[in-house]
Formats: sequence, structure tokens, C-alpha cells
Amino acid sequence: MRVRLLLLALFLPLSQRIPGNPLEHLPTNVEVLTYFGERADISPDNQRVAFMAKSFGDAMVLDLNSRIIRCLTCNVPGAAFLRVMHLMTGDYILIGPDHFENVHVSRTRDNELWFLSKERGARPIKLNQKMSEGAAISKKSLKIAFSQLPAQSPDLAPDASRLVIADLDLSGTPKLVNQKTVYESKDRICVLEAQDFYASDSKMTFTCYELEGHASVMGIDLQIGQVANFSRMPGTYNEVEGIFPDGLYTTVESDRECERLGGVRGSGNIDIWKLRLDGTGKDFTRLTYFNDYEGGKASNPVISTDGRFMAFQSAKTDDPAGVGYGILLYWFKP
Repeated sequence: MRVRLLLLALFLPLSQRIPGNPLEHLPTNVEVLTYFGERADISPDNQRVAFMAKSFGDAMVLDLNSRIIRCLTCNVPGAAFLRVMHLMTGDYILIGPDHFENVHVSRTRDNELWFLSKERGARPIKLNQKMSEGAAISKKSLKIAFSQLPAQSPDLAPDASRLVIADLDLSGTPKLVNQKTVYESKDRICVLEAQDFYASDSKMTFTCYELEGHASVMGIDLQIGQVANFSRMPGTYNEVEGIFPDGLYTTVESDRECERLGGVRGSGNIDIWKLRLDGTGKDFTRLTYFNDYEGGKASNPVISTDGRFMAFQSAKTDDPAGVGYGILLYWFKP
């Protein structure tokens, strides 16, 4: 069935996608983990997957052995978090506002970082740091990177954005120390978002959001400040998400299937691709085929630290970025 559908897709005229639900036509190396939730994150020991129940909601964690799901923030009245990510200690970083005001303000001006202990019943602790969208969290150290826009940092020029790295100090009350701006964009031609550390935390990937809904996969050498464009495909959408443990490849939310299927380019019509970080932008392999189906897309991939599997989410083309309807596992190796 899977082969027949893919062959059918190859010969469909442009702008035509397959009717149906991609979850009903999964390849054998992909399994559904949950039928709700979004923005998965894999623990450094690859034993758990944390995720959000919904946008502006509670953080959850699923044990991959027992498949038991536990709520991490249900003791927080009116929890309005947007992301949950693992620290190397087994603790968590939460991202989101302290209360929900409205989608725009709560996702921009009021978005901030929180620390959550792995101990049951722990309550989130503010790190007193406003930031934009997601963060890069090291799986090997307590290093964190995030971006800021004028909405979170009024000292920035109106159209500027910057990348900041810091260390998380857990010696007392959790706090960020050693903050340093490592890169700044002066205008909206490139709006920055931190993504993943790699090469023993000496390098980091980030997304450059461009005009007209386009985006590029970028990287920075944190030791010398050199920046590279890895996707090298102007006029397309390429948002970096997830890093392979060898640091040679990353996964990308990309709209490149629109070259065959048609449709509006941008963050709506995307699937997950694998990109080699060699600077040519040519080694680009498609991993998921959710966007071959009407209204479907796959997004927000993360890679296990042993490189054996990827967690990602099922999503819909007409929903805002990050909204998901269940977590899936994609197995690279048995």
C-alpha cells in the first residue's frame, strides 16, 4: 500500500495531493507514540520523551519502556507553557509566559525561561530571562542559547535580533550566568532563533527567518564567530530542528516537496528532511511524506543522542507553527 501511494504521488499533476490521513499509511519504521501533544524532546539517556499537551498548556513526559505518561506541571494552576526540554541532569527547562494573556503577547513579550526539577511535585522556578520562541539546550553540559527580539529586550533596535549563550548555575537557586551575545542581525532580512548545539557545544545551528515567509538553516562556530548558510536555497522555507549526534547532519522542516506538489511555500506545506552540514545545501534527503496528503504535514523533529530514532509530530497545514496532534517515533536503526 505504501509503495503504491508513493508511486501514485509521483505521477500526480502539480498542486494535487493525496486524499486521506497520513497516519493510516505509515511506513514500518514509524510508530505513533501519542494521539495528542506537540513539541517533543528526547531525554539525553533516550529513555523518555517530554512534550507539551497543547500550546499554552501542561508539560508531559512519557517513559519509552512502560509508555506511561506523567504530567510535569499539573500542580501549576493555569499552566501556559509552550515548550519543555531536558537538561543533562534529568531536570527540565520550560519556556512560556507565567500566565496566558493572548496568543500574540504571551508568545512574544511574555515568553521566558523556567527551571523545573525532576523531583516529583517540583514547581517551576523563573530564570528571569525573556526570550523569543525556542532555545538550544546542551545534552552534555548546562549551556543554554536563546534569541531575543525587541519584544523581549527593548534595548534592541526595532528590527534587530540576537543570539545569546549562557550557563545554568544550579549551585543554589537556579540562575543564568556568563551571558554573552554571539551573533546579531540588524534587520528583518534575518530574524534569529537558536536551535541545537553540536561539536561538543563548540558550534550551534540556528534558523534565519527571512522575508516573504522563507527561512534558511544557519550555523555558527562559537569559538571564532564564523557563520554559515547550510541550506543555500533562497526563496524556500528551511527551518532547522534537531541534530544528529555526529554533528554532520541535521533535520529540517522544509517546503521543498512543493517543487513537485505545488502549493503555497512556507511553514504550512512542510515535511521533515535530512541535511548534511557541509555547506553545499545539496545533500538533502526527505524523511517524511505527510505533506503528500491534503492538509497534512510533519514537523518539530528531534534526534536521540544515540542516533537510533527521531521523535516528531503530526500537524496540519493551516495551523500555527508548533501546533501538533500527536507524537511519533521514526526509527533509523533497529
